[in-house]
Amino acid sequence: MPLTLYDKIWNDHLVHQQDDGTALLFVDRHLVHEVTSPQAFEGLRNFNRKVRQPGLTLAVADHNVPTTDRSKGISDKESKIQVDTLGSNCKEFGILFFGMDDKRQGIVHIIGPEQGFSQPGTVIVCGDSHTATHGAFGALPFGIGTSEVEHVLATQTLVQKKVKNFRINVNGKLPIGVTSKDVILQIIGTIGTAGGTGSVIEYAGSLISSLSVEQRMTICNMTIEGGAKSGLIAPDHKIFDYLKNKPMSPKNENWEKAMKYWKTLKTDEGAKFDKEINLVAEDILPMITWGTSPQDVITIEGKVPNPEKEQDIDKKNSIERSLRYMGLKADTLAKDIKIDKVFIGSCTNGRIEDLREVAKILKDKKKAAHVEAMVVPGSGLVKEQAEQEGLDKIFIKAGFEWREPGCSMCLAMNADKLKPEERCASTSNRNFEGRQGRGGRTHLVSPGMAAAAAVAGNLDDVRKYQN
Repeated sequence: MPLTLYDKIWNDHLVHQQDDGTALLFVDRHLVHEVTSPQAFEGLRNFNRKVRQPGLTLAVADHNVPTTDRSKGISDKESKIQVDTLGSNCKEFGILFFGMDDKRQGIVHIIGPEQGFSQPGTVIVCGDSHTATHGAFGALPFGIGTSEVEHVLATQTLVQKKVKNFRINVNGKLPIGVTSKDVILQIIGTIGTAGGTGSVIEYAGSLISSLSVEQRMTICNMTIEGGAKSGLIAPDHKIFDYLKNKPMSPKNENWEKAMKYWKTLKTDEGAKFDKEINLVAEDILPMITWGTSPQDVITIEGKVPNPEKEQDIDKKNSIERSLRYMGLKADTLAKDIKIDKVFIGSCTNGRIEDLREVAKILKDKKKAAHVEAMVVPGSGLVKEQAEQEGLDKIFIKAGFEWREPGCSMCLAMNADKLKPEERCASTSNRNFEGRQGRGGRTHLVSPGMAAAAAVAGNLDDVRKYQN
């Protein structure tokens, strides 16, 4: 019987399945950070349990760390406690930890791939909703809760139920100025934030195959915003080349064994999907979000929707609420939306290719005087690479702040926050009410679009700034 990629990885990791479908899966890789792990470690301690396979867990502090001068430590008391607690827990339980002063430190979903810890055909878990990022490597990733973090630490297994197979095919070539961020925003706008509920999404088609490894990570990263359990892409030679010689990748004869298995990780011809949709790459334009949900998308050439034109009363009310929160009027042109801040970074768009894209736009330009702008690299290694390429000098010359790695302004859990009613063009993944700070207003965009917005002082079309 032909199998999907999801089916294959599931079957290879199935330890036991009950009659009601509840299953126990073996977990190959566990990523841990400071926010969802303290109670999990405390639970182990209370029951006198050890971490079953500490070598399969990698920890890093990212959500609460400051992105400014770290020689001063962490000023926020609660953030400091969380970061210090993770370090002491990892020491006690024998887990590799990248501390704040380690150049390998960074956002958990960026350091996993960088180290070769994320590999094809593995089940990867992390107490973070954007674990789907690792699906770009042909892995099966799950974001899990604190009690599940404890369960994985103690048993190296995860309780799950099999969900449906959903394939999204994107074929063709992207127009100039359109990126993988625009592709995933278009997908979420098409299927809605509940469109993937009860499914694992496989992304396929000629466009997906043509994307770089880092572009694929952006697509998979925001799968959760489409409501899906997880998202993945079949691995190919780009993935294998990326992983070769990474610190935690298989070596020598183990590499050959891994490659033999990895090459089998693709959906069989004739495999059945419960749902399938097709998109044409050439039809996708630079996108922005206008409201308080990732499905609230329009093109940069579009207008903010008018609730009076909506027949469905619930949708009408939803649009009205979003417009109130965002401080926008119906039918406003996307290009007429003025911004106060620009945030470039996050596990969605904080990798070296993202920063190169931004530098191309900002070269020999200055940001608008009223705009505050920052670039936050996704890891210490990304920061080092960017500085070797001179990207930091371009950012600083353009008037941007060049920060230390971390989650930063993706979420209001550290010092980098929006003030009430401040409007931000952000390369992150969520635009919910209060996500970047209480009362803050977020427009999700690609890195190039964020750079264009910084220069213009309002949301603007990146295509104007490209050679």
